[in-house]
Amino acid sequence: MNLSLKLQLLDRIYNLHNDIMDSYHPACRKLCADCCNRNVTLTTLEGYRIINHLACQDQVNYLQKLRDDRELARFQPRLTTNRIAELCAAGKDIPEEETDCSSGACPLLEDKLCRIYAARPFACRALVSKTPCAQTGSADMDDFVLSVNTVFLQYIEHLDAAGFTGNLTDVLLWLESAETRRAYQKGERPDAPLIANRPIPSVFIPPEHLDRMQPILNALKSMAV
Repeated sequence: MNLSLKLQLLDRIYNLHNDIMDSYHPACRKLCADCCNRNVTLTTLEGYRIINHLACQDQVNYLQKLRDDRELARFQPRLTTNRIAELCAAGKDIPEEETDCSSGACPLLEDKLCRIYAARPFACRALVSKTPCAQTGSADMDDFVLSVNTVFLQYIEHLDAAGFTGNLTDVLLWLESAETRRAYQKGERPDAPLIANRPIPSVFIPPEHLDRMQPILNALKSMAV
């Protein structure tokens, strides 16, 4: 599957998730940025989409903010969602990964506005809360929504199975190089300080959510991801 088609499918996945979340009437609103920290993770396919967005908006200068802050602490995952699914399916223990929510605001946030909002990665789209995060200190998310988000993360990683996952800063700075982007466009997997993506081993759904999840699974499968 060529990169152009993958990007089209990624947009369709985002739109499907938006339609599902709209029915939950989340409390998230413009200028609500309490959850926008430096710990956002994404795939290289999503990162490529963001780099293109910045270039089209003549905003590549925002990458300088990432370079300036690259020494600051941030969550750098060691396991992808599909790797965790593999371990669970094999009955193995999942290594704990600690996330420090005090790592500071996302470097692409300015005056509580996201500078890549139209191209924001799924991790940002998935963090929807029933109540304003400022009231509770964290997102108030329904268990079924968490299950939906996990499945979408699996499909997005699967779509980019030849790529990588990492922190937003690390992925975007890796893709900043024109040479790296050319290699990625060709379907190559050059060395990267990131973790390799994997295809879906099996969908990760609690038994109590299987029936409600089936129409969503059917919609995702119909996209031929």
